[in-house]
Amino acid sequence: MSIETVKISDAAEFDEYVKSVPKGHMMQTSMWGKVKKEWDWTGFICRDDSGNIKGVCGVLIRKIPYTPFRMMYAPRGPVCDLADRETITELITAVSEYGKKNKAYTFKIDTDTLASNTEYIDLLKSIGFSFREHGAGFDTVQARYIFRLPLEGKTEEEVINGFHSKTRYNTRLAERKGIRMEIKGKEACGQFHDLMLLTGERDNFAIRSTEYFERIMDAFGDDARIYFAYYEDELLAGALDVHVGDKVWYVYGASSNSHRNLMPTYLVQWSCIKWAIEENCKWYDFRGGYPDENNPLHGIYKFKKGFVEDYMEFMGEADLIMDKFGFKFVNWATKAAKSARKLRSKLLK
Repeated sequence: MSIETVKISDAAEFDEYVKSVPKGHMMQTSMWGKVKKEWDWTGFICRDDSGNIKGVCGVLIRKIPYTPFRMMYAPRGPVCDLADRETITELITAVSEYGKKNKAYTFKIDTDTLASNTEYIDLLKSIGFSFREHGAGFDTVQARYIFRLPLEGKTEEEVINGFHSKTRYNTRLAERKGIRMEIKGKEACGQFHDLMLLTGERDNFAIRSTEYFERIMDAFGDDARIYFAYYEDELLAGALDVHVGDKVWYVYGASSNSHRNLMPTYLVQWSCIKWAIEENCKWYDFRGGYPDENNPLHGIYKFKKGFVEDYMEFMGEADLIMDKFGFKFVNWATKAAKSARKLRSKLLK
């Protein structure tokens, strides 16, 4: 076997591999590296002796502000047959060596695999990865509890009939009440951002900038869409979705405070799901959910659960620590900064 590295400018073969395999993920593509411009992206390719790709790993690395330390992170990586111990070991060895040369204090992964995949988790532990306990909420970089709607071999009618009866009713209600759907591109990022502002203020969460949404649209091109729902001429709801390989991902969603009784968000999701069906995707990925009823974002969980019977519990985050002091220091500083932000928020109320 051999390992080679590629940068964003020459990652076409890397991206094609990610698109072609079941474990491929939008965040493992070089396109995601273009979105995350604050990070430096490098792709690692493992080949067999005949030159065939056995697996890849897209890695982001960045300096932690006000420290000498760098974090290295492979979102939803590596991408390969997770039963192929040799390929996984080769990729992780190559990435860790790269990290040491670039003064990374840790190599973090949250592979696209279930918590029940103990064989893979045990392999990571044998290599030196450590796992930590996670809460039920979004206390990791990527959500641990994922809603994925299976689509393979199903018609639109079969898919919608699989929704919870209330979700199916709300979706059809939006259609009956005259909600109109439109598909937009990069030109709609400003409007989408404005809609996100309303959502963030209502549900109390931070939002991305217009420029960030524009980077997603630029990076993924025709494989990124913004779906807008209108009542008459008023914009009520929207979603930004991305198609890679056998999945469409629901990346961001937003809604106004008007005409919520018309259930526009349900028709937005159904329109996005129909896009995935048209593309012959195996899955529509709603991304994270929050099963803890005490979590302030539990409403998102209930909404998504209406489309998908149950969530998948992923393995969570694992760290291959390369600098123990750096790892402890950054974790301490991160917790201290979070506590300071909470205190400041209380004082300003």
